[in-house]
Amino acid sequence: MGIGILTSCLDNVSPNEETGPEYFTPVLSSTLGQNDFPQLERNPMSKEGVLLGKTLFYDPALSQNGKVSCASCHDPSMSFTDGLGLSNQGVSGKPLHRHAPPLFNLAWHKGLFWDGGSVNLESLVFGPLTHPDEMGADLNEVLHYLRGSSTYPALFKAAFKSDSITSALVGRSLAQFTRNLISQDSKYDQWKRNEIELDDPEIQGYQVYQKNCSSCHSEGLFTDLSYHNNGLDASYPNPAELEGIYLGRYRISFEEKDRGAYKTPSLRNIALTAPYMHDGRFNTLDEVLDHYDHGVQVNESLAPQLTDGIQLSEKERSDLLAFLNTLTDYEFIHNKAYQQ
Repeated sequence: MGIGILTSCLDNVSPNEETGPEYFTPVLSSTLGQNDFPQLERNPMSKEGVLLGKTLFYDPALSQNGKVSCASCHDPSMSFTDGLGLSNQGVSGKPLHRHAPPLFNLAWHKGLFWDGGSVNLESLVFGPLTHPDEMGADLNEVLHYLRGSSTYPALFKAAFKSDSITSALVGRSLAQFTRNLISQDSKYDQWKRNEIELDDPEIQGYQVYQKNCSSCHSEGLFTDLSYHNNGLDASYPNPAELEGIYLGRYRISFEEKDRGAYKTPSLRNIALTAPYMHDGRFNTLDEVLDHYDHGVQVNESLAPQLTDGIQLSEKERSDLLAFLNTLTDYEFIHNKAYQQ
């Protein structure tokens, strides 16, 4: 598959100032349901740009205390999550207000963060990089460090054919690396490509998914990339100092239908990304299914699909969990091109 091709391409990348960036487009599996890979005219993907972005992603020296990297909250072995409900791994040691989301298949997302508050990866990266409870970086100090490094100037020159190291280029290279994280080779994908067979519980679970989950977790990316209130709470506090953090998508859109609505997470790699929900309140998938069975809080902006909840028999639940496990992409989490 394309992931394997990409791995071999990036394994031995080295800065090449003579020939300039080598641009590429990732090879996609038909099972993603996407016609093409969106390239940005102002930031096309290159092997050198991805390599630079990966180097920055794993570098704790970018943080205020020199101990926190992007990977501190986005571990490839957990599909680029951190296994914590609300991380306290940032420079301040204070817990964050939202769960660290997984990083994959981001090229097709029109809105990023749980509320869609960022519209592209180039700008998104500066949120965690500069947030005082995350990496807490001073961009001027970051640029001073990068310009004085023995390795970064050559990496930037190879990626962007420029002797300048700017915050914009930092954002572009990190965006290239994260945009390059593509998950598309799970057992489900192999089944859809007629390479393997699923067993009976997995097939039955697929049918349970189609009937009960697919309206929001659309097949392919396994998210509709939209925002829904799924009945986690009956009301939403709004302390002034948190700037609407508990209001969900409403914080961005100011539309009542978006109050308490958050972006639909992908079901891909769902077995690796516990805890669940925007605030990590559920530790297991069984707790998630319990919520949809009898825990939905009715409120004015509740998604209409959830008015009566989702009730499953014990067999349906077991089968659904079996199917969800087929969405784990071991090729993705073990891909050396994505690791330090």
